[in-house]
Parts: sequence; C-alpha cells; structure tokens
Amino acid sequence: MTQRIATRGFTLIELMIVVIIIAALAAMVAPSLINKSDDAKEKIAKGDLSSLDLALKLYHLDTGAYPTTAQGLDVLLSATGKGPYLEKRPVDPWGNKYRYACPGTHRPTSYDLSSSGKDGRDGTEDDVTNWQD
Repeated sequence: MTQRIATRGFTLIELMIVVIIIAALAAMVAPSLINKSDDAKEKIAKGDLSSLDLALKLYHLDTGAYPTTAQGLDVLLSATGKGPYLEKRPVDPWGNKYRYACPGTHRPTSYDLSSSGKDGRDGTEDDVTNWQD
C-alpha cells in the first residue's frame, strides 16, 4: 500500500508578505548607504585637495612661484622644475576637474582650490574648498 505524503508550499499571499517586508527593510537601509557614499566622496575630495596643496607647495619651492590660473593644475604633470609633481590629471570623485585660481579670490596671497561637489555647480553648499572647513 502506498502512503501519500502531503506537501505544503507557500501561498501567494505568504510570498507577497515576505517581498513587502524585504522591500520595506531595503527602503529603510538604502538612504543611509547613499549618504555614506556621499560622505566618503567628500572626504576623498578633501584628501585630494590636501595632496594638490602639497604638490603646489613643492612646485613653489622649486620654481619660486605658484602656477598661474592659465597654466592650471596640468603644469604639475610636466617635468617643470624637479617635477612632475602629480602622476595623473586631478579629477574629483564626481568626475569633474578641480578648480584652481592663482592668485585666489579667497586666499589672495596664494591660490584657491575647489571642487564643485556632487551637484556639479559652483558656489553651492556641496562645494569642497581649501579655504573653509
């Protein structure tokens, strides 16, 4: 005589409840992960500005002057003085060029360095600069 074993699967309602719970948890966690990514990119940009600051100071020590605004940061890639002072073209974490001005508007005795930040627009609260913390 054969025995019948009853198998029970999940109902559509039970599967939908599980999917809804997973979606709700993802909705709660995702914004905090996105903010962490933005914070990390801002810290990378600040670190890049510090590295560029060091390269510019070395350039100044070797040549007696900072690069002009027209020369920009690209002059740090060439073998001017004892350079090159940078290995690769400086690009911020959002894929934009860092802005450089010498003499600076905010630091008239030296230079201004900045990134337009995640929004890509100058003069907003997302800017990362060497003249303010």
